[in-house]
Amino acid sequence: MKTLPVHLDLFALIILLGVAQGIFLGIFFLTGERGRVVSNRCIGWFMLGLSAIIAEIFLCYTNYMFQILWLIDFSEPVNFTLGPLYFFFVFARLHQRLPKRWFWHLLPAFIWTINSITWFYQPIEFKYNSYLHAYHPELAYIDSDEYLPEDFTNLRDYVSEMTMLSCAIYAFFSFLDIRKAFRLRGLSLFQPAPSQLAPLRNLILLNLSFPILAFFIKPQFYEDLGDYILACYLTLLIYTTSFLVMRGSNFFVEEPDPEPEAPAPRKKYEKSALSEEVEEAVLQKLTRLMADEKPYLQSDLSLTKLAQQLGTSSHHLSQLLNDRREQSFFDLLATYRVREAQQLLQDSGTANLKIDEIAERVGYNSTSAFHTAFKRLTGQTPAQFRATATSSRSA
Repeated sequence: MKTLPVHLDLFALIILLGVAQGIFLGIFFLTGERGRVVSNRCIGWFMLGLSAIIAEIFLCYTNYMFQILWLIDFSEPVNFTLGPLYFFFVFARLHQRLPKRWFWHLLPAFIWTINSITWFYQPIEFKYNSYLHAYHPELAYIDSDEYLPEDFTNLRDYVSEMTMLSCAIYAFFSFLDIRKAFRLRGLSLFQPAPSQLAPLRNLILLNLSFPILAFFIKPQFYEDLGDYILACYLTLLIYTTSFLVMRGSNFFVEEPDPEPEAPAPRKKYEKSALSEEVEEAVLQKLTRLMADEKPYLQSDLSLTKLAQQLGTSSHHLSQLLNDRREQSFFDLLATYRVREAQQLLQDSGTANLKIDEIAERVGYNSTSAFHTAFKRLTGQTPAQFRATATSSRSA
C-alpha cells in the first residue's frame, strides 16, 4: 500500500481549530445546569456531530488517514443526525420542547448506522481503496476482498446528495419556524428583533446557506476533494455560535459597585444599596424600556436579563420592584403582557388571531398561564374580553 506525506496548510489549520472548538462547545452545552435545557442538549450533540465530520475531513485532507485507515468513513453515520438535531435545537429554543414524535426524524440516521456495519467491518485493503477512491484517484487500487457485501441499501453512492438534501430540508423547517416566531410578534424577519430571536435568526440563515454552498461546490470536485471548503464553512458556523454564546453571557457584564449598606432595613429586605436618585433613574429607564423595546414580549425574559438591560443587578431590580412598585418581577411581566394582549384582542386588525397565538405573541409559552394571568388582572377570560370588545365596536 502506497502512502503520501502529511499535507498541512492554512485550510488544515482552520479545520483543526473547528474540530477543537466544536468539541469544546459540545461539552459546554451538555454539562452542568446547561445540560438540563433541551435546546442546549440538541445544539451540544449537533456540535459534537459537526466535530466528528470535520475531523474526518481533516484526516483525509492532510493524508493522516493513511496512518489510521481503520477510521475511514467513521463519521458517516452522523450525516443524517445533523439536520434533525439543528431543527430540534431551533424548535426547542422557540417552544421549550421537542417536536411531537421527534424520534421519527432520526430513523434515517438509525438505518444508516446499521448499514455502516457493512463498510466498517471490512479488511484494511478495502478501506485503503475506499480512501483512494474519495481523495486520491491518481493512485492505483490494490487487490481486496470483502468480508460482507459493502452496501445492503445500494444507496451509499448517493450519500453526499442525500446528506445535503436532509440538511436543506431541516434548515428550511428551521427557517419556517423562526419566521413564524417573528410574525407572531408582528415583525418581519429582517427587522431588529428581541434579543433571543435575532441571534437565532442569524444562525439559521448561516445554516441554511450550507446546503446551498455544497450544491455549488460538490460538482466542481471529484468525489470528496472539495470537502475541505465545506469543513472551513462549518468551522465558521461553530465559531459564530461561540461568539453568540459569549455575547449573550452575563459573565462579561460588569455589575455596578454596591453602595454602602443602609443603616435600617426597608420592608422585606435587610439591605438597600440604591439611593433615591438611583432608584428613580432606574424606574424611569424601566418605563422607557418597556414602552420602546417591549422586552416583555420575549418568552425567555428573566429578571437577570432585564436587570442587565437596565444596568443594574437582579437583586437591586427585585428590591426596587417590591419597594416602589409593590410588584414581583413576574407580576410586572404579567401586567405588561396582559395590557398588550388587551390591545390585540380589541384590535379589528388582529381579530383573526387565535387566543393561543395571542398568548405566544405577548410572551407566554403556555396558554393556560396566559388565561390565568389575564383572568386575575382583568376579571375576564381572553375570550370574554374579546367578545365584550367586539360588542362595543358593533354598538
